[in-house]
Parts: sequence; structure tokens; C-alpha cells
Amino acid sequence: MAFGRRHGSPFPPGQRAPRPPRAPRGPALALLALLALPGCSFFQAPTIQRGNRITEEQLKEITPGVQTRQDVQAVLGSPTQTSTFGDNTWYYISSKTRQRPGRALSVTDQETVVVTFDARGTVQEIKRVGEDQAQDVTMVTRETPTPGNDRTLLQALFGNVGRFGPGGGLPTGAAAAPGGGSGSGIAR
Repeated sequence: MAFGRRHGSPFPPGQRAPRPPRAPRGPALALLALLALPGCSFFQAPTIQRGNRITEEQLKEITPGVQTRQDVQAVLGSPTQTSTFGDNTWYYISSKTRQRPGRALSVTDQETVVVTFDARGTVQEIKRVGEDQAQDVTMVTRETPTPGNDRTLLQALFGNVGRFGPGGGLPTGAAAAPGGGSGSGIAR
């Protein structure tokens, strides 16, 4: 037994200690594959078509200077949006979206068809606007103040003091009615 003490091991030289049993790799690999599956396209949310997608064939049916608003509506349908001031411009907006859990709505392939009419209601111009021509709009983060809603901490804590009558209920009589009053609450 002296040979084991010289090497610091209870086993003779050239003999190794037995390896501890390994944990099975199959369940770990199955768990890893299960966690990786949500990244596959099979589990992604479906693409949803939003708006009225206008095809080239539909646009070829409209001739500027000839068709009217009624003709355009018969071919393309009702517009998604009209111009803010007047009814001289119609917008047909369409896009494909996908909602992914925990993320913002993903918008792809957005397209707008703009139909402009003259004063007589005849088509003046048709143009297709893509995402590359879109302009970014920065949102304003400030809020418009509403008078009367700003309460201090003390007003919030003690706001109900005096609102209730001696019986624990709301006050009765004319003073409790809208507009107040100093009467006794008895109708004469």
C-alpha cells in the first residue's frame, strides 16, 4: 500500500480511478431542441394582409381625364383615407403585418396608391407610393394639461373629509343636489 501514498492516489501506478457515470445526453438535447423551435418559421405568427391591395390590372382600368369618382370606386373600392381638406385625393393604403409575441407589430411591404381628382371629380393623376418614399413622423411626447385634475398629496389624502353626512351616508337635501343651495331640503 505504500505505492498509493507516493503518487497521492489509492490506486497502483498505471491504473486510473473509475469515471463517475455520465448524465444521459438525450434529455438535454431534446430540451435544447425544444427551446430552439420557437425560432423556426413554423411557429411564427401568420402574415396578415391589411388594407386594400391594388393590382396593376386594376390601375390599368382607370384612365386619367376620363374616369370619375364613381368609376374609381367601382374598380378599386372605397378608399382607405381621403384628403383632410376636401375630397380631391383618395388614398388606398395596404401593408402586410406580423405580430410577434413581446415585440412591436412588424410591418412589411407597405404600399399606398394615391388617386387625385380635379374640381369636376375626374381622375387627374394616379401614383403608387412605396416605403422608400415614406417620411418619418416624430411623435410629440408632451401632454396637454387638463385643468382641475392636478391634486396635491394632501388633497388626495383628505379629499373626502366632509363629503359624508353624520349617518355615514351622503348628505341629503338641496345642499346635496347639483347646484347646492342653503334650504332645509324640504320641498314647499
